[in-house]
Amino acid sequence: MRQAVEQWLDVVQLAETTRERYDDLIRLYVLPVFGDLQAAKLDAELLERYYARLHRCRDMCTGRARASHVCRPLSTSTTRKVHYIIRGALDRAVRWRHLGVNKATMAIAPPPQPTEPDPPSAEEAAALLNAAWRDPEWGLLIWLTMLTGPRRGEISALRWRHVDLDQGQLTIERSNSQPKAGVKEKRTKTNQRRRLALDEYTIGLLRTHQSMWAERCTSLGCTLSNDAFVFSPAPDGTTPYRPRALSQRYRKLALRLKLRSTRLHSLRHYSATELIAAGVDIRTVAGRLGHGSGGSTTLKVYAAWVSEADRRAAQTIAAVMHKPAADQASRSSPYERIAATLRTTIAAGDLRPGDALPTVAELAARHTVAVGTAHRALALLAQEGHVHTRRGQRSLVSPTSTLVVPHASPTA
Repeated sequence: MRQAVEQWLDVVQLAETTRERYDDLIRLYVLPVFGDLQAAKLDAELLERYYARLHRCRDMCTGRARASHVCRPLSTSTTRKVHYIIRGALDRAVRWRHLGVNKATMAIAPPPQPTEPDPPSAEEAAALLNAAWRDPEWGLLIWLTMLTGPRRGEISALRWRHVDLDQGQLTIERSNSQPKAGVKEKRTKTNQRRRLALDEYTIGLLRTHQSMWAERCTSLGCTLSNDAFVFSPAPDGTTPYRPRALSQRYRKLALRLKLRSTRLHSLRHYSATELIAAGVDIRTVAGRLGHGSGGSTTLKVYAAWVSEADRRAAQTIAAVMHKPAADQASRSSPYERIAATLRTTIAAGDLRPGDALPTVAELAARHTVAVGTAHRALALLAQEGHVHTRRGQRSLVSPTSTLVVPHASPTA
């Protein structure tokens, strides 16, 4: 098995950070258990039992209580990566005819956990911005992340040549990753180049930020380069912030403010959620976030449930639906149909306050129903306050009935 994994690593195409992650998973979880096992002896039962043990404890303890040991389950996403490595290595071995069949394809990996978007609430967003603006550069970085929803590597790689203040446009085309060798610039995750429109307020903030950088460079005896990073720890803007450093700084701020989520990525969720709640179409939101799936990823992952948007949706569908006449909804039984007819007669003024209604027998004969059904119709109108009934006497139209439409007063 060790040889199959090493040969797979020799030819598989992986991003540098992904390769480093897979190297760690192979060292920690694959080779210690399966390294000396013959690949032909690996089967679905062995793998599924192994995944189950990882979900109980990543150290695969026996389950017995031990001093200073606390079981920590391995996450579902990490377990699925382990399965991908094993299955990929054996697939390659079959294709190269080193193995007859890949039994790992018959093993069922743990199903992916549904993604729960975690955008900050309106109150949390306000507290976050107020706290971040104590450092103008950090405040602008948080503001721009909430506004445009870039990934942390994309905001790290943003240069002044990507900002067109005259056109009010921001271009996202590069991203910084952070492998063990240091920060490395590359294309975006989806290899897309996207242009995002900016509002006048944000353009003003960026102009102020650019002027501050220009003055700083002048004091150092240099000029602000168009290739300089918009956010940089260097005095001349020549080096970017490390992506992990941005996440760590945000986490410290979120913990201090006691936010629900301490991930910088939650601001990307915030951008998507607020845009959708404001009625922006999904394709536009997906385009701003850099999703190439036509909006399905945006809805599945980034659009948290917004109660205001849900209420607005209810009002929208109610507005376009055909509404039945006022008396249609209650015509589900004979006595309700009789009551509806009498309401219409009273509302039209054919029966005035104090006028006697037809007797129960007359109503029953007119509508071809039992006497009890007609009596029930009058009882319903009496309950609503439209008629007044007394035992042994004919029912009268109530003087306080709201259905009565008074006749126009005679002209002089």
